Amino acid sequence: MKKLLAVSLTIMILGTLGGCGKQDTQEDMDAAIQVIEAEFATWEGCELHSLAYGGDAACSDENIEWLNGLEMKEQTEPFTQCILFSSSFHSPVEQRDAWDADTEYEGWQWWLGRSDGGAWELVTCGYG
Repeated sequence: MKKLLAVSLTIMILGTLGGCGKQDTQEDMDAAIQVIEAEFATWEGCELHSLAYGGDAACSDENIEWLNGLEMKEQTEPFTQCILFSSSFHSPVEQRDAWDADTEYEGWQWWLGRSDGGAWELVTCGYG
């Protein structure tokens, strides 16, 4: 619980310092963060340290086209909006899954897309 509170506090501070973009409201960002946190919660043994908004420039026509080209199974309509976050997290002390053991990952990107005001969907994550 303390870890979740610390991550949430970091997210709120980053959101306050960076401000909301012209395209993405605080509500948009909060909804996207919930999707990211839900996915991250499935990463056994990993600890999320920070999550930062990628800014309005990330929501370009080129990036929306790229996300649409990834052809998600769940996607029913083409994405018209996207949002980017970057994070840092620590992997488990013991080797698990694809993570190097006891390693700090920084600059891990989270790309989400949605169709005209719909729900955010995690499209891809990793190093860009």
